[in-house]
Amino acid sequence: MRGLFACVVAALTLIAAPVLAQQAPPASYYDNTGHPDAWAGGAKMVDIDTPKGKFRVWTKRVGNNPKLKLLLLHGGPGATHEYFEAFDSYLPREGVEYIYYDQLGSGSSDKPTDTDLWTTERFVEEVEQVRKGLGLTRDDFCLLGHSWGGILAIEYALKYQANVKCLVISNMMASIPAYNAYAQKTLMPAMDQKLLAEVKALEAAGKTSDPRYMEILVPMHYEKHILRRPQAQWPEPVVRSFSHLNGELYTLMQGPSELGASGRLEKWDRFEDLAKINVPTLVVAGTYDTMDPAYMASMAKKLPKGQYALMPNGSHMSMYDDQANYFAALARFFKPLK
Repeated sequence: MRGLFACVVAALTLIAAPVLAQQAPPASYYDNTGHPDAWAGGAKMVDIDTPKGKFRVWTKRVGNNPKLKLLLLHGGPGATHEYFEAFDSYLPREGVEYIYYDQLGSGSSDKPTDTDLWTTERFVEEVEQVRKGLGLTRDDFCLLGHSWGGILAIEYALKYQANVKCLVISNMMASIPAYNAYAQKTLMPAMDQKLLAEVKALEAAGKTSDPRYMEILVPMHYEKHILRRPQAQWPEPVVRSFSHLNGELYTLMQGPSELGASGRLEKWDRFEDLAKINVPTLVVAGTYDTMDPAYMASMAKKLPKGQYALMPNGSHMSMYDDQANYFAALARFFKPLK
């Protein structure tokens, strides 16, 4: 069985090889002419107006492509851009300009403590202000949202799709109730039921910060559905990003449980509204994801210009545990757009 698995992996690698062949980006990719952020290595703080005052968020441009500028929306809410750093090994040679961005409350951006700021609607307005602050337009502006970033990308496109050239929804379902149902009906029954009962008891007692909680969940859930490697082997950018998580923001919107959502996002559902998004959209799913891959395939069908890419070996962090296939799918999607 192990030998068969190795053969399948080798075959998939050969399929992806032509797309991911080593090649240098065009010289224009590194041309900083006209970029006022060049002196800072592409980094720029963008001013954000909110109902609670003015703040600043951190961004960093990599590369130069006048036809395709990809803004990366990280997950959480409350994680950071850092786990996207694997993109450095793939997107430059595809000639894709991309922009790291820490959302308000995260990473190197300002961290206000007023919890009234943590709403999906306000985050959408933040993304729009980032777009304007970076001078991005319908002719070049693309969004890639992963996990919570996928929710944010969908919401942004529903309000501001006139400003969007393309969209990538990575490892995120268009409905939190559907996500919770998948966890209840598919993921949890496959777990050790004695250990699952212990996890649920800790959640019911409000003890999700107890070390025992993650001691159970890491091998039973994280290493199977978040990133399919032993945690000791997780890539440094992922470990670093998770260590910088804004726990208050995360818990307020996602809820304390790692097996479903119960916070402000609990009733979020935009599946039917996907039909209103008319820009080219790629939906990326992982076979072993916390999100239902079959549901995500139905999302691609609902989108008027939807495409679907299943990562056969991937989980929620498919950009790491099915890396070759993940970036091959992005390269194919972006090729006619750049």
